Amino acid sequence: MANAPVSPEAVKAVRRFNRFFTRRVGVLDPYLGSDLSLTDVRVLYELAHRDMPVASELARDLGLDGGYLSRILRRFETAGWISRSASERDARQSVLTLTAAGRGAFEPLQQRSRDEASALLAPLPVARRQEVVDAMERIQALLEPSPAANAPARVAVLRDPVPGDIGWVVQQHGETYWREYGWDGRFEALVADIAAQFLTKFQPDWERCWIAELDGERVGAVFVVRKSATVAQLRMLILSPKARGLGLGARLTDECIAFARSKGYSKMVLWTNSCLTAARGIYAKRGFKLAKSEPYEGFGQQLVGEHWELRL
Repeated sequence: MANAPVSPEAVKAVRRFNRFFTRRVGVLDPYLGSDLSLTDVRVLYELAHRDMPVASELARDLGLDGGYLSRILRRFETAGWISRSASERDARQSVLTLTAAGRGAFEPLQQRSRDEASALLAPLPVARRQEVVDAMERIQALLEPSPAANAPARVAVLRDPVPGDIGWVVQQHGETYWREYGWDGRFEALVADIAAQFLTKFQPDWERCWIAELDGERVGAVFVVRKSATVAQLRMLILSPKARGLGLGARLTDECIAFARSKGYSKMVLWTNSCLTAARGIYAKRGFKLAKSEPYEGFGQQLVGEHWELRL
């Protein structure tokens, strides 16, 4: 099925953003205070970071006309910035190498680019900086998706919570456990109470929360809370369905264990239910032992609660 036509409003929005961003990053000014064009600097960047590049690969990956790239490379060669050697893979091609003079020309530009990127984000609060970075990564992923056959493994990012995240954790618990196990709103109320206590009684030296993101979207969370001076408690491990099967539950649990050990706790405990087989498998593989279980009626269901422990 063909995609729907792009609306004039969407086109205007893209052009408006382009004008805004090119102005903010200084593309309209002499690039990075040099006599080089943006394309010149991009070619230098690729030469500095690629292993044995050849001109045809650069032209293809940068979307440059071959003749235009050849003129850039001739200027670089005249300036003593690059050298050429025969390619062992293809005798018709020359391997391009950045010389010491070329690196001397490029490295100040690279540092200036880093400084300008830092200056762009510096006025923002830390949380807002992360929002900008996440939005950039999301735009790139949407406009330049990896081909399915060659798509790299999806990697989740673990970060500290920001306002709004804890509410999401409560929502995910309420929705997931109602949809998959039929638990009623009393479970969501329990999670909301635990989450509220974490926020209001938070002990930063002894407690931690991780929010997991995949492709810029929240997909999981876990908490470590201080139960006593020697005992840490793992709480509220949650994964959205789209994040399952990626090893993320295990990764979140490992973070909790490592944190508890680093803080000198001697034991980690948790409470779960016998029906949560995937979570129980994660805990058992990491050495948690079932210490006690008891049947109970809760959240509109007949359940078996379980207490697990891990000696650290």
